[in-house]
Amino acid sequence: MMRPPTKSALVRLGSRCLLMLCLLVSLPVAAQGVPYAWHSVRIGGGGYVSGLVFHPTEKGLYYARTDVGGAYRWDEPTRRWIPLTDWLGADDSNLDGIDSLALDPHDTGRVYLAAGTYTNAATGNAAVLRSHDRGRTFQRVDLPFKLGGNELGRGNGERLAVDPNDGRILFLGSRTAGLWRSADHAAHWARVGSFPAVATSLAATAANSWRRQSIGIVFVVFDPASGKPGRPTPVLYAGVSTRQTSLFRSTDGGAHWSAVPGQPTGLRPSHMTPGPDGNYYLTYGDEPGPDQMHDGAVWKFSPPDGRWTDITPIPRHGQPSGFGWGDVAVDAHDPNILLATTFCHYTPYDEIYRSTDGGRHWAAVFPRSSFDHSNAPWTRDHHPHWMSDIAIDPFDPDHVLFVTGYGIWASRNMRAFDHGGTVDWWFQDTNLEETVPLGLASPAAGAHLLSAVGDLDGFRHDDLDVAPLQFATPPRYANGYSIDVAGQAPQVVVRTGRIRDASGAVRAAYSLDGAKSWRAFASEPGGQGEGSIAVAAGGRGALWFPHDAGNGYITHDWGRHWRAADGLPKAARVFADRVDPQRFYAQDLHGGGLFVSRDGGLHFAPIGGRLDAIAHASYQPPQRPTDATAYALPGHAGELYLISARAGVVHGRADGTVLWQSRTIDAADSLGFGKPAPGRDEPTLFLAGKVAGRRGLFRSTDSGAHWLRINDDTHRYGEIGHVTGDPRRFGRVYFATGGRGIFYGDPAVSRPGSAASTHTETP
Repeated sequence: MMRPPTKSALVRLGSRCLLMLCLLVSLPVAAQGVPYAWHSVRIGGGGYVSGLVFHPTEKGLYYARTDVGGAYRWDEPTRRWIPLTDWLGADDSNLDGIDSLALDPHDTGRVYLAAGTYTNAATGNAAVLRSHDRGRTFQRVDLPFKLGGNELGRGNGERLAVDPNDGRILFLGSRTAGLWRSADHAAHWARVGSFPAVATSLAATAANSWRRQSIGIVFVVFDPASGKPGRPTPVLYAGVSTRQTSLFRSTDGGAHWSAVPGQPTGLRPSHMTPGPDGNYYLTYGDEPGPDQMHDGAVWKFSPPDGRWTDITPIPRHGQPSGFGWGDVAVDAHDPNILLATTFCHYTPYDEIYRSTDGGRHWAAVFPRSSFDHSNAPWTRDHHPHWMSDIAIDPFDPDHVLFVTGYGIWASRNMRAFDHGGTVDWWFQDTNLEETVPLGLASPAAGAHLLSAVGDLDGFRHDDLDVAPLQFATPPRYANGYSIDVAGQAPQVVVRTGRIRDASGAVRAAYSLDGAKSWRAFASEPGGQGEGSIAVAAGGRGALWFPHDAGNGYITHDWGRHWRAADGLPKAARVFADRVDPQRFYAQDLHGGGLFVSRDGGLHFAPIGGRLDAIAHASYQPPQRPTDATAYALPGHAGELYLISARAGVVHGRADGTVLWQSRTIDAADSLGFGKPAPGRDEPTLFLAGKVAGRRGLFRSTDSGAHWLRINDDTHRYGEIGHVTGDPRRFGRVYFATGGRGIFYGDPAVSRPGSAASTHTETP
């Protein structure tokens, strides 16, 4: 039995507890974070949805996969998509690209994701993410090879399949390592050594402007009728992305494989769809897509007699068609009802064809279709393309979904087409926000958020929960790249972007009314790309450093005249002081050094001092050029922040003086500034990075002396890019992701009842 402590022991214990409490208070990260509520900034899709899978035994249960934005489950009661992979953090961001998705036909809870965005050497290996509760939680099983959810052939599939008679068994067709099998719900995998070597040959690769990539095995399909429940299905097929012999069959559960006789060659298969009558439909293209296809076909295969029939909706007549075919959907209850999608048929446009007689005759659907753009107004300027997957609801033949390079279209009256009616389509992307924002700004007046967005130009959000039109034309950019707001004149905004066509439009634009209207700069100073752009704090000058220009250029009349800035390195990122209209900064993209101009951008000189030395040191190999980033501090002339993996967070002055440096920050990816906390003068800092060994999103209200984590392990959103606070609303933070769009967060305890009410505040 323990004796009770004496009074003196209690005093000593209390002193120790007080000491430990003081030590804990002085730590850079509090034990408890600040609870935040997170919401998507509504754009309405925008990225490539590469696959759709309906569950065959439960109505209303279906899933979507994307190339860089994870996977989603449709929730019929709320009529919105539920993201399944937001728990993935920055260290696992390569798993946000989903190369394939599979469901267990007899267990509605089981869903499997073949996750891996890139196959290049710089990325980590892939994994199978397996769930028994419809994606609410996952177990991760690492694979000894890579997948390419954002590479060529990502719209093919599905390369992952569950045995319909024995749910323990799965097959996975890899890009680089042949065929793999699991017998325990994807917990362990073994290579199928008997699969033909063509799957890993040069013939199963393809090249684009980036590099040659392995495509490998693009689909695995079981024949459920060949087996019995509870036993492995003996007959299954696998397709290899090659123009040679490409379709292989096993009749002993995957142990041995042989080529299917009579199959067409000369084109690559992309999908194989079973019909309810035992026939199969295959789509082909000369390339795996989605970058390009110049030829293609649709074939029907009947296993009982081994007969192949060319049912291509637009006959080729022995000549390349100029485009390929994406997918075929078959009505689960009527094998004569087919839908087929073209691929890369840009002249005049891609099309869906419908057949009611098993493919003998086809009719184009879009000429008798209407499209409701109210869910995402910007889609008015986008005709459906990259239609690599189309699906007919197995419980409702009127319900059809097809994917595009920018989201999902759906119809609930497909059969109206068969009776001379019009098919009504709506954009079914609510809460499926797959965009890649490349720049964010939160002005001190006007709209609370402006963005530059990859593939979609950019947006002005007056209401964060409503999808707006893109920035007003002209100009229209295919890719928003850089955006900046004048620190003391928030109605003045500049941006850069990429032009898709050869129109010769200037790749920079300015607005004098807070991004409500825009005008292109009068001319370009040089260079081959968008580059970075900055506007003076007073809004009366702009500094642009285009890609490959070799210099930065200053204008005071919106591009009618340009003057080369003196003293800059050959490649730099430029930004402006937020208070002093005469001061601009630049950061050397190849050496890390910092430069300052005090005469409106005409002449630059190295900042020098300790701050410059830290910036240089942050760029030593093997660091990448983006590992250190400098920012101008709002509300404080001549003050800068520098973040890097080596240096952490550094606060300094434009003369090179260091005011403060954090030694406890392990990684710093992005930094933003928000409204000061009540009773304080310095802006609130928001940091995406790693602090005291924990990666996440952090907030500091005391210039970085202490940090509080504001996200949690279920809200990590992969790799977080640009971060910025709101200068008018304490605690509000916006951040960009690598494929999940833009998010905003508010302290959960102080957020008003609706986001719309937060937009009525005056500056």
